[in-house]
Amino acid sequence: MMLRLLSIVCFALLLNVAKAQEDMPPAKLLTSFKFEQLTGGIVILRATLDKFGDTLNFILDTGSGGISLDTLTAAYYKLKIESSEKTVKGIGGIKPLTFYRGGTLHFKGLDAEGLDFHINDYQILTEVYGLRVDGIIGYSFLRRFIVAIDYDKQLLSVYAPGKFKYPRSGTFLNPLFTSIPVTRHEVADDRTYNGNFYFDTGAGLCLMFSEQFIKDSAFLNKKRKTVSTQVEGLAGKITMRLSTMKSVKIGGYKFKKVPIHIYNDSVNVFSYPSLIGLIGSDLLRRFNIVINYPERLICLTPNTHMRDAFDYSYTGMNYYFIDGKVVITEVQQGSPAEKSGFQPGDIIFGIESNFSNSIQQYKTMLQTPGQRVKIIVFRNNQPMMLELKVGSILK
Repeated sequence: MMLRLLSIVCFALLLNVAKAQEDMPPAKLLTSFKFEQLTGGIVILRATLDKFGDTLNFILDTGSGGISLDTLTAAYYKLKIESSEKTVKGIGGIKPLTFYRGGTLHFKGLDAEGLDFHINDYQILTEVYGLRVDGIIGYSFLRRFIVAIDYDKQLLSVYAPGKFKYPRSGTFLNPLFTSIPVTRHEVADDRTYNGNFYFDTGAGLCLMFSEQFIKDSAFLNKKRKTVSTQVEGLAGKITMRLSTMKSVKIGGYKFKKVPIHIYNDSVNVFSYPSLIGLIGSDLLRRFNIVINYPERLICLTPNTHMRDAFDYSYTGMNYYFIDGKVVITEVQQGSPAEKSGFQPGDIIFGIESNFSNSIQQYKTMLQTPGQRVKIIVFRNNQPMMLELKVGSILK
């Protein structure tokens, strides 16, 4: 009965979308090109800027209210930067904005002209992903097109606005937004809530909640295990709590035992109580997504990653790609990493038989709770072999 009701609702939504598009010309495919997917579902698009020939790396981020360039990239090209009285609010703080105006991004088969890039320092993202991050592509680009993300094929397709043929098995979200989409979802743990979340493909996690919401709502089971972790935001590294919750519904689909981050939102990025958090790319990558900002629609279609296991691993150490080396920068007290003898400043030379120096591969190798992993580190230029038993955020 529930499945039949869901089918009727989805069919009604499809009819409404079809009616709204009756008088529109067909959406025209402008280009399709491959993207790179990083840990946590982060999407990297490649493009060139203006007349410069270098290929640049951009994160596709629905959680960005504009479009931006890295400080060092702007300095390298000696771009003319304008100051402004505007500020940007993001995870970790508020920063003043400077701009490079009227730039053009050249993708395979598509030139996006007249873009005003704000300038921000993304060195920390470069260190996190081990890949040069030259900027972030958000609302300023997405508002012009219909953008389809196929995580199965790692293919991005861009269409001119118009009558779009959505997948029959798709489920629709009708986001509210000025520049960042806000979608409503049911979350459950000790209690069940329907709340508003930022729809954020640029956040490499499942769900993030405002600490204030967790306190006010008594939503999370008090016996639920939490550990300290670090994530990277607008102003650098931020300490958060990491745990799990019972379930979340996205469209008509329910995910259980979902990892969550809990953030002390001191600058009220989430505008709590209007919003209680964000949904990130480690959940969203389980769908192929059509983002239609001109029509204020998001269509989700389950893909082959729908049943991928969640990452419950916990090591208690943070490591970054710094000056060509994978460097451990923090070790949490009482964590598996501390118990195994890791220290800040250790350089990871290899994990098991993998000596690739790839932070992406190393992260993947440390995502199996309970597994014992041999890690070679250099400390004070001396090699050491340490054994780490990967922990879990589950009880």
